[in-house]
Amino acid sequence: MKEQKRIILFALITGVILMMAKFTAWFITSSNFVLTDAAESIVNVLASSFAFFSIYLAAQPRDANHPYGHGKVEHLSAFIEGSLIGIAAVTILIKSVYSLFYPNPIQNLLIGALIIGVTGIVNGVLGWYMIRKGKSLPSITIDADGRHLLTDMVTSLGLVAGLLLIIFTKIMWLDSALSIVVGLYILYSAYKLIRRSVSVLMDEADFAIVTEVIKVLNEKRRDSWIDIHNFRAQKYGNDLHIDCHLTLPNYFDLNKVHEEVKLVDALINSEVTKTELFIHTDPCIPQCCHYCSMPNCPIRSEAKTEDIAWTLDKIIRNKKHFE
Repeated sequence: MKEQKRIILFALITGVILMMAKFTAWFITSSNFVLTDAAESIVNVLASSFAFFSIYLAAQPRDANHPYGHGKVEHLSAFIEGSLIGIAAVTILIKSVYSLFYPNPIQNLLIGALIIGVTGIVNGVLGWYMIRKGKSLPSITIDADGRHLLTDMVTSLGLVAGLLLIIFTKIMWLDSALSIVVGLYILYSAYKLIRRSVSVLMDEADFAIVTEVIKVLNEKRRDSWIDIHNFRAQKYGNDLHIDCHLTLPNYFDLNKVHEEVKLVDALINSEVTKTELFIHTDPCIPQCCHYCSMPNCPIRSEAKTEDIAWTLDKIIRNKKHFE
């Protein structure tokens, strides 16, 4: 967590400096178009501040009130960041529409474009770095903050192009018109960030991870692993929690059952991702025999007649495969 805190703190300090530069550009130009970028920079600072706190809280150990840890606060941070971006976008849209009908004089656009261009490049480099770190650590908070900064870079570069267009064409109403376009883009970015965070807060299944787990289990499946069902996966911050039912031969003693469960645990942790598994073991019954691959089974009631591949639709059901 120390590295995550260091990254967020650096982003926060950088955000404050860039915010001051953007508001300086707005004071110089009086441009609504420049104000769109300056207003969003306030969100950058507020979001980085909350992100710093959320990473601190996510690092706290489990306690009686939070048996799965505090990891979900990172997704709450991403939700708040998306909400703040959305509020900024709506504010920008309202002011820009107003200025279409009641325009104000603008000036020094070339200086403003230069300042905004430099801040955009800085945000782009920092955003790219944070996204890369967000994936390697991993941290949704750093990833979300990085994507926000990349969005800020895109809007800043678009803003520079728009300012240059206004300078060369002398069409002043383009200032408000272009700020409306940028405001809509920012609003869409906010929606995507909120949608992503809410999906985790609502425990929406991560089908990419589940599919990868199923693929590995099929490839490394042992004969004694007769059946897996009632498979569920949840993410709490950086930690993945999986619970499932594993059917094993009913003549295995407790030590053997424990050994098989540990093998499943080690396989998923080594081949897919850091995972905490809760595996409920079921004893096999005669109806399992037709798809059981266990050799030299002393209780087999019928020969094996088919192979049943573990697929997403099969393992998520709370049923053995013969049901």
